[in-house]
Amino acid sequence: MSLLPRALCTLTSVLAAGVAVAACTTTATDAKTLAQTPAQTPAAATRAHAPAAVSKLLVFVEENHSLDQMRSGMPYTAGLAKKYGYATDFHAIRHPSLPNYLAIAGGQTFGVHDDDPPARHRIAGRSVFGQALSHGMTAATYAEGIPSPCARTSRGAYAVKHNPWAYFARERTSCAAHDLGLRAFGTAVRSGRLPNVGLVIPNLAHDAHDGSLATADAWFRARMQQVFAGPDWKSGRLAVVLTADEDDHNQGNKVLTVVIHPSQSHHVVSTRLTHYSLTRLYDDVAHLPYLANAGTAPSMAGAFGLPIA
Repeated sequence: MSLLPRALCTLTSVLAAGVAVAACTTTATDAKTLAQTPAQTPAAATRAHAPAAVSKLLVFVEENHSLDQMRSGMPYTAGLAKKYGYATDFHAIRHPSLPNYLAIAGGQTFGVHDDDPPARHRIAGRSVFGQALSHGMTAATYAEGIPSPCARTSRGAYAVKHNPWAYFARERTSCAAHDLGLRAFGTAVRSGRLPNVGLVIPNLAHDAHDGSLATADAWFRARMQQVFAGPDWKSGRLAVVLTADEDDHNQGNKVLTVVIHPSQSHHVVSTRLTHYSLTRLYDDVAHLPYLANAGTAPSMAGAFGLPIA
């Protein structure tokens, strides 16, 4: 028995012998319980419940719809936006699709103004995926329907213009090893091996390019159900972002961008952000030097208050 319960028992025994035993037993039990429960200061309690630091970022990209269209046409996604966080002033870089994907992946558009395939655009710069690998971090892209790793030609519902890593000519070897399909995505989610820098690319039917927003919403819901059940999400180390490559020319290229992480709760960000801010967030999460325009882009981590490892 510790000194505290012994002293209390002694004091109680002076009062009445008949009461002393019961009082002593109760006091000793309470003291033992207190001794086994670590004392927490308010600061310690806050730390115990603080969200884990983000060390993995997974980005989903939808197609060709504005902020208002996505909020009204994708109810599940809009629900996640309200529950966690979203930006009301997030802008794509330009039209059409490819320059925006290159902007996300490389921090610049590399002078591209069209959707031509890699055979026409051999990008000599560095992508955030290759950058992560060269710094000892992990990276992967998951393209639905991709016919082979790092495929550089479109086939069926797979559109290479939506797969930016395939354009970076200096990174073909790493792209071939880590630019994969959705089966690899499912495996990584279940095993807790999602990369530090990750991108998920739906096919043309599921990204609202050829299909409806409702179809894209249902597809994203199925993927997020996988993510929410996986160990990376449960640990708190994974943040998920959903955005669109561009709008439909009707809202100034303003698109819905959702940030999903336990640190977010009904968080609405009005700071003007762009796809270069998303590049910056990749670099922040993986502790990489900023690529091109990412260095001067407004910080998504700062705007959303994301805890970075």
